[in-house]
Amino acid sequence: MTNAPETGPDTVRHRHAAGPAIAILRGGTGEHVEDVIATLVDAGVRAIEVTTNTPRWREGIAWAVERYGSGATLGVGTVLEPRQLDEAAAAGAVFAVSPHLDPAIGERAHERGLGWYPGAATPTEIVRAWQLGARAVKVFPAAQLGGPAFLRQVLAPLDFVDVIPTGGIGVEDASDYLAAGAVAVGLGSPLVGDALTTGDLRALRARAERLVAGLPR
Repeated sequence: MTNAPETGPDTVRHRHAAGPAIAILRGGTGEHVEDVIATLVDAGVRAIEVTTNTPRWREGIAWAVERYGSGATLGVGTVLEPRQLDEAAAAGAVFAVSPHLDPAIGERAHERGLGWYPGAATPTEIVRAWQLGARAVKVFPAAQLGGPAFLRQVLAPLDFVDVIPTGGIGVEDASDYLAAGAVAVGLGSPLVGDALTTGDLRALRARAERLVAGLPR
């Protein structure tokens, strides 16, 4: 199961189907999951990752899939075991993200028809993930690794790999990562804030609209 490292003017690079920003929902009480998703989608953030350590993550994904259909792309995050992909697929998720590289999770993701975005931090890990069939590689933790400058250096020789940097990326930083070669960026707490805990949707909407306004068109 490999992705051939082909490049050239006719190469079609993967782009996340719902746009260049993926909102990562993690934690909270579970009470506000649907409201947070609705606020993000209405503000223009149409790719949502709900992590497995978020209460009611299955229900949140299923609700969003039923409400938005193809108008939003739902995925599951913090996948640590292959069995979690069975539950995610049943809820309607279409992509799966892990903080690490586990070939067994990749195999199950492909069996379930889910896009697989495993975590990697070094060039060796990034290439290995791509060779194992990752649709895109989650470069994590991106800010701590060196931010856009790190990404630029890594992608100079690895420009055939589609990467989604995640970890410590602020709302105002997203465009810099995209300019450095990312196909999308993942934003967690800098975007979602405390909305999953307090239900503060007004502040969430303001951050989401600011993010969308700053993304390349």
